[in-house]
Amino acid sequence: MPARVALVPCPSYDPKIVAAAVAEGFSLLGGVEQFAALGETILLKPNFLSGAAPDACVTTHPEVFRAVTEHLRPVGAHLTYGDSPGFGRPEGVARKAGVAEVAEELGVTLADFIAGREVSYPDGFLIKKWFFAHGALDADGIISLSKMKTHGLTRMTGAVKNMFGCIPGMRKGEFHARMNDAERFSQMLVDLNRALPARLHVMDGVVAMEGNGPRNGDPRAMGVLLFSTDPVALDATVCRLMNLDPLLVGTCEFGQRHGLGAWEHVEVVGGKIGDFIAEDYVVNRRTASTTGSGSGRVSRFMRRWIVPKPVILTDRCSRCGTCVKVCPVEPKAVDWPSGEESKGHPPVHDYNLCIRCYCCQEMCPDRAIEVEVPPLGRLIHR
Repeated sequence: MPARVALVPCPSYDPKIVAAAVAEGFSLLGGVEQFAALGETILLKPNFLSGAAPDACVTTHPEVFRAVTEHLRPVGAHLTYGDSPGFGRPEGVARKAGVAEVAEELGVTLADFIAGREVSYPDGFLIKKWFFAHGALDADGIISLSKMKTHGLTRMTGAVKNMFGCIPGMRKGEFHARMNDAERFSQMLVDLNRALPARLHVMDGVVAMEGNGPRNGDPRAMGVLLFSTDPVALDATVCRLMNLDPLLVGTCEFGQRHGLGAWEHVEVVGGKIGDFIAEDYVVNRRTASTTGSGSGRVSRFMRRWIVPKPVILTDRCSRCGTCVKVCPVEPKAVDWPSGEESKGHPPVHDYNLCIRCYCCQEMCPDRAIEVEVPPLGRLIHR
């Protein structure tokens, strides 16, 4: 049977419009009773990358969170919510994103995404042991509320990538350091979703993000909400909306290969996919390698001349040091020059150490880091 993805038009974040779209999405997938039951604990897992207002399009919009919550409440499940942001504490980021206020109004409790515990997953292809947040493990079921955005490492971040936030705190940085290229990182995300599957994936694409995502890109009105039990099918459908080949997205390729979901045979219900395709969506469609550090002379050559690299725009840099703090490798691949933070100079990259995880670009609060393609990489792409 083909995977089913419900594509529902939603032209704005007006509460009534979002509520109607969410109701239609649940209905197209068989009703809310398919995903929650009386007495269960259901975790709502938004995207809380970092503290930002809703109109910045960095996080899941609070009206989407509100509509999904209100649609679930009559079932009688105990609803919690949470995520582990890339930077900052969950409660602070949730408040800046506007979700905490909605949660308090509707009686949804904040789950524990600071502490966690280890679980074994012997069926993993790459990772067989995980450390997940208590809030994720204590739930009977998870409903993921992702945001439609571009991403420096994985090209797009969607349903599969959203579950990465179930790993608490700086432990996420350890995976960036260990899975130091796009291929291994994508395989890791596939294992994660198999070890901790969500019952339903809802993606906020009302106003998405294009360009220098997932934090510093530009808003792009797409006017759609997407629903599926299959995260690979949902992400592949979003790729098509972005005019991006799903084969260029590792989580789609490896997800299908390892049984997480299917993207080649998808049944789209609700709206027509052709009505929502943005031909000029700003996303990385380069076929040149996006691999990370590797080893040997060939890999060093590729890193220097082919693989995209993060570049600091010094005129925008506020010298906050966020990039230094989130760099997952030791010694740091981006650091203060000569360790002299007090002299007012911006941090600098050592590209011999840089694994191209793009954490610095992802978390920069000043839009001061962009991903630049070296000359040979641009030539190969052309």
